[in-house]
Amino acid sequence: MKKRIDMLDMNKRGQVTIFIILGIIIVALGIIFYMFYPQIRATFGFEVQSPYGFMQSCLEEDIANAATAVALHGGSIAPVFNYSYLNEEMEYLCYTNEYYKTCTVQQPFLINHIEEEIENEIKGKVNECFNELEDSFRDRGYDVVLRQSDFKVDLLPKRIALNTNTTLSLKKEDTATYESFNIGFTNSLYDLASIAQNIIEWEATYGDSETTAYMDYYHDLKIEKIKQTDGTTIYIISDKNTGDKFQFASRSVAWPPGYWNEKFE
Repeated sequence: MKKRIDMLDMNKRGQVTIFIILGIIIVALGIIFYMFYPQIRATFGFEVQSPYGFMQSCLEEDIANAATAVALHGGSIAPVFNYSYLNEEMEYLCYTNEYYKTCTVQQPFLINHIEEEIENEIKGKVNECFNELEDSFRDRGYDVVLRQSDFKVDLLPKRIALNTNTTLSLKKEDTATYESFNIGFTNSLYDLASIAQNIIEWEATYGDSETTAYMDYYHDLKIEKIKQTDGTTIYIISDKNTGDKFQFASRSVAWPPGYWNEKFE
C-alpha cells in the first residue's frame, strides 16, 4: 500500500514538473516571437503596416514641425512683415504705422492662410512618402498602381487633417484598393489660431483686447500680452495641456514717444 502511495506521489510530482517545463517553454517562445515579430511577419507574408499607417508615420514629424514653425511666427513659415521678439520673427497680424489709429488686419483669413503655409512646407515630403510607399510594396512582390492626386491640409479642433484622393492598388494573390488617404494628427493649432483671429478683430475695432475673458472661459488657455515701447503688442497664446502655442504681433492705437508725460505735465 505504501509503495502504491509513493508511486502516485511520484506521478504527481512528475506531472507538476512537466507543467513547469511546458510553462517555461511557452514563455520563452512568447519572448522570441515578440523580439523577432517583424522578421516572422515578413517571412510569412503579412503586411508590416497598412498604407494609411505608413503615410501617417511618414508624415507625422514633418507636419508637426511645419505646424510649430507656423505657430511660432504668427501664421507664416517665413514672415516678411514682422516684429523680432526674443530672437523670434513674429508676423504682424494687425498693423498701422500711424499714431492714434486702429490697425488694419493683415491676414483676414488666418486659418486658410495657415493651411496653405503647411501645404507648401510639406508638399515635397508628401510626394516622397507616396514614392516610398509604392517602393515598399513593390519590394515585397506586389504589383503596384499609384494614382497620386493633389492634397489638402485642414485645420480642425484639436487636430490637423491631410486629405487626398490618391488611389493605391495592390495585387499579389488578391487585389486591394486604397482610396482617399485622409489622415489626422493631434494638434491645437486651429484652437489657438481661432483665438488669435478673435483678438486681432478686437485690435482692429477697438485698438486693444481684453485677454482675461478668454482665460476665464477656457481654463486650459494661457494668454500673455506684452507691450513694447514702439506701440507693438506681442501676444503668446498657449495650451496648458499640450504645450502648443501661437504667437504674433499687433500695432494698434499707438501713442507717440513721451505722449503720456506731456499729457499730464
